[in-house]
Amino acid sequence: MSAKQAVIVSTARTPIGKAFKGALNNTHGADMLAHTISNAIKRAGIEPGEVEDVVAGCGLPEGSTGNNVARVAAVAAGCPVTVSGMTVNRFCSSGLQATAIAAQRIVVDGAPIMVGCGVESITKVQKNMNMNDAVNATVMKTKPAIYMPMGMTAEVVAKRYNVARDLQDEYSLQSQKRTAEFQSSGRDKEEIAPINVKQVIVNKETKEKSFKEFSFDRDEGNRADTTLEGLKKLPPVFDPQKGTVTAGNSSQLSDGAAALVLMSDAEAAKRNKKPLGAFRGLVVSGCEPDEMGIGPVFAIPRLLERNGLKLDDIDLIELNEAFAVQVVYIRDKLGIDPAKLNVNGGAIAIGHPYGMTGARQAGSILLELRRRKKKWGIVTMCIGGGMGAAGLFEAFPA
Repeated sequence: MSAKQAVIVSTARTPIGKAFKGALNNTHGADMLAHTISNAIKRAGIEPGEVEDVVAGCGLPEGSTGNNVARVAAVAAGCPVTVSGMTVNRFCSSGLQATAIAAQRIVVDGAPIMVGCGVESITKVQKNMNMNDAVNATVMKTKPAIYMPMGMTAEVVAKRYNVARDLQDEYSLQSQKRTAEFQSSGRDKEEIAPINVKQVIVNKETKEKSFKEFSFDRDEGNRADTTLEGLKKLPPVFDPQKGTVTAGNSSQLSDGAAALVLMSDAEAAKRNKKPLGAFRGLVVSGCEPDEMGIGPVFAIPRLLERNGLKLDDIDLIELNEAFAVQVVYIRDKLGIDPAKLNVNGGAIAIGHPYGMTGARQAGSILLELRRRKKKWGIVTMCIGGGMGAAGLFEAFPA
């Protein structure tokens, strides 16, 4: 009996909105996720009730994205109550982890059709989180850096590994320019499912609220007019005196959701589907919490070894741009070809809705691999608390 494969047959995502002031600032987190689930299902050409389970990643699973948001979003997406749901949290890799679990359910449990997805409403959750008894006293004595703010860990990486401010700003400019080209080419439309929104607009002077209703169809974080000179003028955020991490070389706070429909290869063949590609495996690794940004340095080599591949075999890599400093360090430490890395820009330009990002990257890399007629892609990111994750995807010809 041949081994089962988990293949990805469709992907859909919202445009990414700026947190607090952006287009999605009044959209419930479950509605964002439901929108992508329903659109991924439509693009797959299946009925909602044919999905066995929805696995959703979320970095802040409470409030608007709480109450098992996977189950809530499945119902909101029009799935019957027979479709189950599970929410998982591994911070910035939550969307990738959810996709991996969906694939594993297919390979191990024989589930014919699954949805892997991710969501984050930073607007509605981050400033309203329940922080009651949030810090563990035992861990504070043994490894307090596990609670260190991510921006401060980025400064640790910059200082510990001598990543100069100029390199961070140069990389950030590249991200902005690559994203601008991606948008101007129209390739982003293959990923995005436009969503009707009712944005809250607050008057700066009177604080009076008004509403703007429109079809949101494009990531709004990209600053195409960014210049190196402008980036150099920005002050450090986390260490005002000696720091190098600025608003310009960090990911933006954002809202958004993404979803993928996965099937067994046998199910896809039975339905005459042409999958985008297959999920081939996930690796996670741990590192010191105070330098959490370097996690992929350990995850990527382990992933390659486990799958009998070398870095040169990989055609494209999507490395989440939490901060430019960690991307630059990982790129140079592993010897990643810049021409293969984040070819359409990344979170510095379009933002990083924590739970969404891994699912977005998975869909994006498969579409880009197909466009380039290439085969192997890695989706990877650092994770709060001192971890790294890396997932391997194989693209299929169109």
